[in-house]
Amino acid sequence: MKIEDLGLAASAQALFAEQKITKLYPPQADAVKAGLLEGQNILVAAPTASGKTLIAMLAMMQFLSANEGKVVYLTPLRALAAEKFAEFKKMEKIDLGRKITAAISTGDFDSVDKESEKADIIVLTNEKMDSIIRHGADWVDKIGLVIADEVHLIGDKDRGPTLEIVLTKLKELQTKPQLVGLSATITNSDEIAEWLGCKLVSSNWRPVPLTEGVFDGGTVQWNNGDLDEIETSIRGPPIDLCLDTIKKGGQSLVFAETRTRSASLATKGSDAVLKFLSEDEKKYLEEVSQKILDNNEHTDLIKTLSALLKKGVGFHHAGLNQNCREIVETEFRAGNIKLLASTPTLAAGVNLPARRVVISSVLRYDVKAGANKPISVLEYKQLCGRAGRPQYDKFGEAIIVGNANPSDLAQHYINGTPEPIESQLADDKALRTHILSHIVSNPGIKGEDLFEFFQKTLAGLQTRASTLKFSIDIAKKFLIRENLIVQKAERFAATEFGKKVSMLYIDPITAIYFRRGLESVSEERKHTLGFLHLVTSSEEFFPKFSLRNKDYETLGAMIENKSSELIEPISEYDCNRSLLALYSWISESSEIHLSDNLGIESGDMHRMAETTDWLVYCLYELAKLVERADLLEEISILRKRISYGIKEELVELVQIRGIGRVRARKLYTHGIKSIEDLQKIPVNKLAEIDKIGPTIADNIIFCRYWFGSTVAQNSN
Repeated sequence: MKIEDLGLAASAQALFAEQKITKLYPPQADAVKAGLLEGQNILVAAPTASGKTLIAMLAMMQFLSANEGKVVYLTPLRALAAEKFAEFKKMEKIDLGRKITAAISTGDFDSVDKESEKADIIVLTNEKMDSIIRHGADWVDKIGLVIADEVHLIGDKDRGPTLEIVLTKLKELQTKPQLVGLSATITNSDEIAEWLGCKLVSSNWRPVPLTEGVFDGGTVQWNNGDLDEIETSIRGPPIDLCLDTIKKGGQSLVFAETRTRSASLATKGSDAVLKFLSEDEKKYLEEVSQKILDNNEHTDLIKTLSALLKKGVGFHHAGLNQNCREIVETEFRAGNIKLLASTPTLAAGVNLPARRVVISSVLRYDVKAGANKPISVLEYKQLCGRAGRPQYDKFGEAIIVGNANPSDLAQHYINGTPEPIESQLADDKALRTHILSHIVSNPGIKGEDLFEFFQKTLAGLQTRASTLKFSIDIAKKFLIRENLIVQKAERFAATEFGKKVSMLYIDPITAIYFRRGLESVSEERKHTLGFLHLVTSSEEFFPKFSLRNKDYETLGAMIENKSSELIEPISEYDCNRSLLALYSWISESSEIHLSDNLGIESGDMHRMAETTDWLVYCLYELAKLVERADLLEEISILRKRISYGIKEELVELVQIRGIGRVRARKLYTHGIKSIEDLQKIPVNKLAEIDKIGPTIADNIIFCRYWFGSTVAQNSN
């Protein structure tokens, strides 16, 4: 089936022609035949790289050419949202008789951004969509097309319930929007399609044929019956398998079970990969390596990554900051990095295919079990999905490094059937959270109507009615007992506390914990350590790092020295390493200090600061609700300190654009401690200060007058 046969606008066809897309892949053609362009609800279950994004774009173009409504594209991760937004932004070139605009909304859960209200195409995370529905945004009623990516993640314990609730609510809109679900191949895709009210388009086709195998004793046993002898070395099987592909002109992606192992595997392969680089590649990678050093503090992790990049090798995990991850991703896509070692999180994130994917172990550490456990067949299939670069390779290969009987591994993973998707909504946390939000959105709802709504979820399809009803009743009793909802006769409504908790997008358990903490806070003293302990101890806080043996003494000393800042007495055994990291961060510790002394890398610190900023904002809003106005200024200052990683004395300076934690400290040490001080210093003197310079000085001078006039206007 050709693009030109679909009846799309000429400018839409031109956009596809620019990308050299002239005909449809089989799954795409099947979706069109199933009624994609006629408004039919479709669930596409197909492998990675089989063209599901194009299916979404076709549905968007057709819908927007005939309707005034909005398109929402739902995705589980911010990184994926950014990637898709960049693709859909190109559609703004298309002439559909009106200007089409695209927007992305993935951040603050306690607001509805104006850009989304105006856009035709809105890319959102599932959580952001849920938050927007809770806030009752008017534009939700204008949604005419919903595209849900990674629908199989409904089975994920953490992300699944929100996606399930969002899809249930969107299905129930009065506009009855067209629903297009995009999923990996799953066993019960027919059941998911039935629940969504979709026609199922199921396919195992992929543009690059995939061969899967198990490596054992120097030989790869392929699922097509072939055997390949691999040249072995002291580097170990995962790297030997990668090098076997690199010397034939391909790229390799090796999945490691831990961050430490990903860096270790990359290091083992670096000298060997260097031999395959051309002089031009070596010269270019020297520049990339230097860019990493220029833009980051020189922690051991950064220095290791920089050194490896020179040799055409990299690693990728959550400890790296966004800047480093983006450089690694860009250079791997461009073919400059030949071998990339990554933790499995990459498989569910950005699109980084390689000719050969090596799974170094099928075991993963399970925190709850306290032991290594085998990965699921579904996760294995997701890892395999990265094998084969459609633009460059005629084939893709996925290899498991055997640590057990190779025939058993092949039988279970290669020939195995992915696990069926099961709803996780009946989990206690998920139920209390989403029951509360539904009552907030529907004040005065009857118990039977609440139950009827949850029967429309996947949980309602998969769970006995009596079991689901019992679980809902338990959650309602909890919410009533903690004063989040009230019951009058057969009807339920949220209290002011319940409404606030739902709008803040926070687990009721965390909100209750925060409320109790705020109510017990004493007056007329600082509570910095107490607030940080409250946040890092909460269910919602992530990531939590457990204490190492050497941390107990450090933490004990900090608690003793800062005891006046506590809300209630605590010991080091009540804390985690994240508390130490956050306190160090707002005390202006460098990334090198955090890495060397606490084992906290910049990527971890960024995520901790981001999560803490949100939770401290929740504290601020709850403090207003419980009438603790005396705490608001202190909490507001703490938020700024967390955002910038600064001591309290720098809070005023960092409000000037262009002044971050480093420049603020430089200014402070030169006696410039306030906006007033900044307004007195000549621009040439400002430019002489280390880390400032003429360009930044000019910007600061401009901003200081604007800031000063704004303050004056506000005071008048």
